[in-house]
Amino acid sequence: MKIRNTVGMDMGDKVHSICILDASGTVRECAEVSNTRAGIYKFFAKMEPSLIALETGTHSSWVSRILEELGHEVLVGHARKLRMIWNNPQKNDMRDAEMLARIARFDRKLLHPIQPRSMKAQCDLAAIKARDQLVKVRSSLIAHVRGLVKSVGARLPTCSPECFAKRAAEAVPEELALALEPVIASIAELTVRIRHCDHLIQKLADEEYPATKRLQEIPGVGPITSLAFVLTLEDPKRFARSRDVGPFLGMTPRRNQSGQVDQQLPITKAGNAYMRRLLVQCAQYILGHYGPDCDLRRFGLKLAERGGKNAKRRATVAVARKLAVLLHSLWKTGEEYEPNRCRRQNRKTA
Repeated sequence: MKIRNTVGMDMGDKVHSICILDASGTVRECAEVSNTRAGIYKFFAKMEPSLIALETGTHSSWVSRILEELGHEVLVGHARKLRMIWNNPQKNDMRDAEMLARIARFDRKLLHPIQPRSMKAQCDLAAIKARDQLVKVRSSLIAHVRGLVKSVGARLPTCSPECFAKRAAEAVPEELALALEPVIASIAELTVRIRHCDHLIQKLADEEYPATKRLQEIPGVGPITSLAFVLTLEDPKRFARSRDVGPFLGMTPRRNQSGQVDQQLPITKAGNAYMRRLLVQCAQYILGHYGPDCDLRRFGLKLAERGGKNAKRRATVAVARKLAVLLHSLWKTGEEYEPNRCRRQNRKTA
């Protein structure tokens, strides 16, 4: 069996560094390729099918799709796991490319390869992230207006972000009215845009991803969280066990065990930070004042009762992790959500 060439590709914003190893591990060629579709097609189309290793980054998804179309096998290495590359005292782009190629040639598992998101999922997820950015900008502008009003000895009434523009326009001090008029108008426009994004996300979830409807049966989980969860994982069969979703989203504690020392560390925060934030927000609602009685709520409150400085925070993260497992289980099995399933099973056992 002929051994293929192994290619390491250190990705840049404008130029990619390429290192090609032959079957014996000798550097056959080093080159640079422009970060354009035409440049990548031109360089790799003439190359025989090879194993290509690159790191996660802004351009890794679309570049990996092009390389796979050309018949190459692509490994997208987890950048956070490749300390031997980014912590090299003699680091440069070409050395990084060569190191990627040698790691892939030796043992591809050392790259901790990830599965790039499909084009459709990436574009659909962009609608959710666009809404998130609009909300952040609106929150920043609202805080700006409130801060300026406080600086002249006045206060704006408490209200929701959706009606802030109308209430603020009526209550802003006269001496600041002219300066804050464009800011308040921008807040009103952002509110309209956010509402439009909400309709778009709801329509996308109902028509393209019917599985989200079942996930929304869980209290606190709405169209945004359910759709983001489906798009982030893409395929429920990607995980053999639902418990594997927690580590994938970075909600399991880090570990540093050596000898008799086994420290209690914070969560890894690996994976999708936005999805993790959405799950934590859902957990905060479940544990909050208006959260309905269910297994998740009782589980979290029991953890919070243990006391300690960070008991409530740990309980929130634990509920978010358990929620991720439950979401995947419902999605994979197609079962209906039972809010008090554990209580019912305990009664049967008793």
